[in-house]
Amino acid sequence: MQRRIVIAGTSSGVGKTTLTIGLMAAFKKKGLTVQGFKCGPDYIDPSYHTAVTGRHSRNVDSWMLDHDIVNDIFVKASEDADISIIEGVMGFYDGKSPKSNIGSTAEISLLLQAPVILVVNIASMARSAAAIVKGYQLLDPNVNIAGVILNQAGSKGHYELCKTAIEQECDVPVVGYLLKGDGLHIPERHLGLIPAIERGELDEFFNELGEVVADRMDLDELLRIAEQGPVLQSKTDLFSNQEEEDPKVKIAVAYDSAFNFYYRENLMLLEKAGAELVFFSPLKGETLPAGVDGLYIGGGFPEEFAKELSKNALARKEIKNAITNELPTFAECGGFMYLTDSITNSEGKTYPMVGVIPGRVKMQESLAALGYRQVTAIDETFLLGKEAEARGHEFHYSTFESDADFQRAYFVKALRGEKEEGYKTDYLVAGYTHIHFASNPDMAKSFVEKCLEYKEKNDAENQ
Repeated sequence: MQRRIVIAGTSSGVGKTTLTIGLMAAFKKKGLTVQGFKCGPDYIDPSYHTAVTGRHSRNVDSWMLDHDIVNDIFVKASEDADISIIEGVMGFYDGKSPKSNIGSTAEISLLLQAPVILVVNIASMARSAAAIVKGYQLLDPNVNIAGVILNQAGSKGHYELCKTAIEQECDVPVVGYLLKGDGLHIPERHLGLIPAIERGELDEFFNELGEVVADRMDLDELLRIAEQGPVLQSKTDLFSNQEEEDPKVKIAVAYDSAFNFYYRENLMLLEKAGAELVFFSPLKGETLPAGVDGLYIGGGFPEEFAKELSKNALARKEIKNAITNELPTFAECGGFMYLTDSITNSEGKTYPMVGVIPGRVKMQESLAALGYRQVTAIDETFLLGKEAEARGHEFHYSTFESDADFQRAYFVKALRGEKEEGYKTDYLVAGYTHIHFASNPDMAKSFVEKCLEYKEKNDAENQ
């Protein structure tokens, strides 16, 4: 059995994340093993899911990834789970295009044949709530809106009015509600939020939320709804377990409060390609692990920890020396920022960074980039062959400035056109774009092959 539900909203800000986390906590308290998923390229919501469930939450994205791969991510991650809860993104039908479901929560629900629980804000309405639900049912009759949760109810009586109207007009059960005065709001998404989650500072909030949700939701009915979807089978061998064999190479992965934005599949695909992943913390001043053949520095918030990172001069020097000595390195967004000459934070203070990429990063007050990206390698790199493509996204408040002449890594296609982005040498690929390796699985293989070349060259020189 693959119990699963999609928590979808009529719009952003309707309470999807609050309800998703609350349901995860409530089901976990009942003794169930809960697996979390997030539609779209978000990193923060999966961090909540992981903290509550104790299992790595996964992103499912029908624009970045082939549909069969979306299916397989779900099948693989939901193994041994009693229920999978898939949190939607934006409004239910909002995605890449206003003319179709591409990239939307609706498309994910169809791909995974998952029943949908629609979250509706009923503030200042009664029978009109039924019209909202009916509209979502009718826009695409193929989707399975199997239940409704009402948020921002003025009272239990207000909830009952809306519930009666919806169940009569839409023939779908209303399975619970939250009151306007509950005060159960997710903490503001400040840049230090993920470290706070990892330190357990929100555990009490999660527990309280789970108790309220358990009291106001019909969990048994939700479990029955979650059984409506058929059992899905893997459609590719991308995430199949490889035969036990010794790893070919070791790749160091920066992982701490400054660098923690990684798609789980990127790490899995590197391991399947023959890499042993060795984690270390530049923030704690840890130097590169001994005997590594490659380096991966993901995204995160280095600007929040610029002072601490700059103080760890030995770690910065060793990383620079390793890359200068041709250690194959991939750095994205926060990792890219860390490898530049300096970061100037929002207070105007400048701190030296690794200094292997000639240029300076400056934080801005407003978003500098946000959205999906299709990348095309300008020239041959160890990740992508010339003109090879992959997909990902950008999300950052900083800009990069450089007076140097260097090779850009790729053409990046976004909603407003195409630009050259990133930095490349024969052994370093870095840029702002977070790339999902499952959008082009050859990337992981190519990275490991480059690391193997480095290892064999080093072994030969040391003989």
